[in-house]
Formats: sequence, structure tokens, C-alpha cells
Amino acid sequence: MEKRQELYAGKAKSVFRTDDPDKMVLVFRDDTSAFDGKRIEQLNRKGMVNNKFNAFIMTKLQEAGIPTHFEACLSDTESLVQSLDMMPIECVVRNVAAGSLCRRLGVTEGQELNPPTFELFLKNDALGDPMINESHVESFGWAKADDLAKAKELTYKVNDVLKALFASGGMILVDYKLEFGLFKGEVVLGDEFSPDGCRLWDSETREKLDKDRFRQGLGNVVESYEEIGRRIGMEFPS
Repeated sequence: MEKRQELYAGKAKSVFRTDDPDKMVLVFRDDTSAFDGKRIEQLNRKGMVNNKFNAFIMTKLQEAGIPTHFEACLSDTESLVQSLDMMPIECVVRNVAAGSLCRRLGVTEGQELNPPTFELFLKNDALGDPMINESHVESFGWAKADDLAKAKELTYKVNDVLKALFASGGMILVDYKLEFGLFKGEVVLGDEFSPDGCRLWDSETREKLDKDRFRQGLGNVVESYEEIGRRIGMEFPS
């Protein structure tokens, strides 16, 4: 498999074409950003940690019958993935009130949400990734109704799998975002799952273990990501 030209560079990852039109290489960088890219820093080892974390989670999801684009780790910071026709939306599930939900609705952080909420956001940095609804997705042609319904179904299945996994490590899966695309007509989970795109709290102390440590200046960001991984059975090189 030959890595070729860069196709896209996001806030923390880069995507490269390969000599196979159905495969791409996902590169996890040490870049860390917050507040729509207004704050960016380099955190040593973060690319490696997130690459291995993502591979571990994607494999767990595949074992649970959830289709993902992940195929294999190629190096400490690179993964081979399927080339998807991505939906320009983010699917967000919230099990506990936190972050923007509290700011928008004036609810108290930490309130358990039963049932969990499901939200959609348009992936558009210039507009600040605005919140949208299912009618918008269909009316503007961002995804077909059946494909969106499948993405929503899979998002909730991911919740069932990962809530249990993180609970086994003494953690609460507060919320997370997922992105989906089509591979040969099938709706498939794409992008990544790492502490960059979810909130995880210690079950007992409610200590924040995720990217909020970076957003809120709590420190030890990468060390906390590694702690999350170790709690669910991962190992990282020293």
C-alpha cells in the first residue's frame, strides 16, 4: 500500500490517498485545538495515543457488529481506512448534560439524561458547526433519509457498547460525536473515536479525563488519555 498525496488536513488529523482508490491513510498529528481552532498547541505523543485509542475502539465496535472504516494500524500514528463518501454531519449522543447543551438550555452540568439525547450538527467550520435537524439534512440533500436513519441507529448502538466498556473502567461516557459515510452503498462509521471527540468522567470523583482538560486548562491531557486507555485494557509504549 503506497501513501500518496494529502487529500485533507483537519485540526488534528490528515488524510492521504493511496494507490488503491478504496483505501486511505489517516494520520494522527500531535496538534490539539479548541474553540473552533482559536487555540492550537502541540502535545507530545498525542498523535500516537489517539491512533492506538481509535484502533482499539473501532475494533471493539466491529466485534459488536457495527461497520467501521478502520482496517489496520500502519504505524504509531497512521491507520489504513476505507475511503468513504462522508455525510457532512455530526451525530451527537448525550448521556449526561455538559458543554454546549448546558450553555444553550441553561441546564446544570452533570444532570443525567434519560433517555439520552440525539443531536445533529452541520460540519462547517466557517459557520461554527451549527445545530441542524433531520428535516434540514433531507431538504438540503446532505444525506438520504434512509442513510440518516441508519446512522442514527448505529449511533445508539455505539452508545450501548461504549457505555458498558467505559463503565467497566470506572468511567461515565458523558457524550460523544460520530461521523458516517457510505462505502459501496453501506452506511459506515468513519473519522475517529478518541478522547478528542467525547467526554469521559471518573465515575466516583467526576474528574474530567477528556479533551476538556485542554479546553479548561487542567493539564496532563495526554497522560489522562492514556489513563482512560489503560482502564479499558489498552497498553501504550513508554
